Amino acid sequence: MTEAIVIETATSTELEPFQIAPAAILSGAPQARNRILARSRDRNSCIMVWECTAGRFNWQYDVDETLVIVSGEVFVTNEKGEERRLGQGDVAFFPAGSSSTWRVTDHVKKVAFLRHHLPPLLGIGVIAWHRLLRVLGKRGRSARAFGAV
Repeated sequence: MTEAIVIETATSTELEPFQIAPAAILSGAPQARNRILARSRDRNSCIMVWECTAGRFNWQYDVDETLVIVSGEVFVTNEKGEERRLGQGDVAFFPAGSSSTWRVTDHVKKVAFLRHHLPPLLGIGVIAWHRLLRVLGKRGRSARAFGAV
């Protein structure tokens, strides 16, 4: 069964309110909004648009998150205390289990690619399955182009 291709415009997508946990807010009154644009068939991955107004807050990552800043800027401080500015076009990866402090000076909007971890034994099984498909020549061009296992 073929899934529908999803094409959205991140800069004009209608977003819904998303509450940052009050205990995580360090300063200001950041107001966030988001919307999930698409989910993978196995429900382990999704693409989301998220934006936030000025403020400073802590963030815990319970899934792997890769993001691209669409507009605005944020200053992210990692667990070692190192601060890094992310602006339009910048890409960042936050592994599950990590944490950071976000300092939004005015406004930031990002597109995030979120991926849940599989249990270790299941993950090994998925890798083996993909290798078998590759050996049998059953992988699509997209997977081969990215060197997927």
